[in-house]
Amino acid sequence: MPGPVTRQHGRRGPLDPVVARARRAIATALAALDPPPPGDVDGTVDALVACSGGADSLALAAAAAHLARRGDARIGAVVVDHGLHPDSADVAARAAAQCTDLGLDPVVVDRVRVEPAGEGPEAAARDARYAALDAAARRTGARAVLLAHTLDDQAEQVLLGLLRGSGTRSLAGMPPRRGPYHRPFLHPDLGLDRAATERVCTAEGLDWWNDPANEDPAFTRSRIRRTVLPLLTDELGPGVAAGLARTAAIAARDADHLDAEAAALFARIAERSPGRCVLPLAELRVTPPALLPRVLAAAAAAVGADPLTRERIGALENLVAPRSATGPGGAGPVPLPGGVIARRLRDRGDQIDDGADARGRDGAGAGAGAGRAVLELRGAANRAGLEASGEPDRA
Repeated sequence: MPGPVTRQHGRRGPLDPVVARARRAIATALAALDPPPPGDVDGTVDALVACSGGADSLALAAAAAHLARRGDARIGAVVVDHGLHPDSADVAARAAAQCTDLGLDPVVVDRVRVEPAGEGPEAAARDARYAALDAAARRTGARAVLLAHTLDDQAEQVLLGLLRGSGTRSLAGMPPRRGPYHRPFLHPDLGLDRAATERVCTAEGLDWWNDPANEDPAFTRSRIRRTVLPLLTDELGPGVAAGLARTAAIAARDADHLDAEAAALFARIAERSPGRCVLPLAELRVTPPALLPRVLAAAAAAVGADPLTRERIGALENLVAPRSATGPGGAGPVPLPGGVIARRLRDRGDQIDDGADARGRDGAGAGAGAGRAVLELRGAANRAGLEASGEPDRA
């Protein structure tokens, strides 16, 4: 680790260009914040820096402290102790002391309990951390939380998405601004690589902590960071991480457009009532393949489903497909996370009539008086009448 040096903010002479870039990145991110809504808490700070004591977050804290010292913003810090290492309390206390020494105020240390669930320990730690950050922002009235992810983190995220066979939204990586929290979470340093944050720390005389989890080969991200990306860089040149980050930016632009198109289509065709959403199969079957999964996910979310996996989206797509299509087809029911049930039905106005001709106004011909073929999703709180609604449609 670097030894103590004269801090950049106390030096005379030219400013390190990397330090200047880090400061500009935060200033730009904060300038884009929305003004606080009327009646919002009159907080003590404009933003909180999420600081772990690593080089990335300490560099972010140092750049933020510069703005605070100039009076451009009121910025504090929050340190989350996950309790995953024997010395985690000492690491958190040291990070908090460094933030205080930089001039950030207030500096909050929150200890969380990590309970690994289906997604694994990394995801559980992230969820607990983000919940603590959001809670700290609400307590202090902070308008935003600043996260220290870098260009290298973005490149790793894109590679993870590629390995999982993900779509454009996952390949888009981390957005500069993310939710859904009570306060926006900002990523001002996505244009800086990890070498730049270490250089900022050296210029500021800050000793950083190296998280042993980053070296643990049990985690896929760690193997990408320590083995895959260095190998790609050695073989292809130093622009690999930057190229992957550009891919994320392009994918984000495309995903935003597709999301907007899908949202508009969902708003036009969905028939919603409390705990129930109906979509006409005639519309779904002519929906572009890039939009259909998004429309189906929106319908599931509208009745209270938890986020859908690719496998569950595929099950919904099978409900939409005619029985003659390649794949299992079928009318359901299909269970979704959060207690939601989806199935294909024949709908005559407000009355479900599954006994009608199986080929309705879905492009396959219709029997006399046949109702529409629809995809129905019901939330857990609105399934009392499910058993009495008849047999499913077989279109």
